[in-house]
Amino acid sequence: MSLRPLVILPDPLLRQVSTPVERFDADLKRFSDDMFETMYDAPGIGLAAIQVAEPIRMLVIDLAKEDEPKLPQVFINPQILTRSNEINVHEEGCLSIPDYYADVERPAAITVAYQDLDGKKHEINADGLLATCLQHEIDHLDGVLFIDHISRLKRDMVVRKFKKLAKDRPPVARSSSPMVG
Repeated sequence: MSLRPLVILPDPLLRQVSTPVERFDADLKRFSDDMFETMYDAPGIGLAAIQVAEPIRMLVIDLAKEDEPKLPQVFINPQILTRSNEINVHEEGCLSIPDYYADVERPAAITVAYQDLDGKKHEINADGLLATCLQHEIDHLDGVLFIDHISRLKRDMVVRKFKKLAKDRPPVARSSSPMVG
């Protein structure tokens, strides 16, 4: 396992739509291990592959609290099938937008179809924090950030701040891995 550098706003890679995963092999399993190590190190509760410069439709989540055993979950090629009419508001943050948090409205419950690391298909009904986290990470796979769900004024302020900070930060190396394509 190895830590992967995080892609940080305003990197245009965060706006790229990720491609479906077609190969389910040992490389994908190793990559999921790297994603978990990176997410735990950050620390975070969710991470999309695009956030570590791999534009594939894959995300990892672990909602276990610090004093609980880890509950790692991998979602490959996730697709939201249904959304509830009921709305929840959660304060969200993002590893790609460090130290910025905002209240975001999202459907309170969703049903998601996805594949596991072996390519087996599943469906999950999610509510609460899991629903919020899945929607946040699936948004990443579609080039959408949580700041796209807040007011334009707040979003523009955040983007300006991160553009200014980016001038002092080296770019993240792009993937040349065989997983893409």
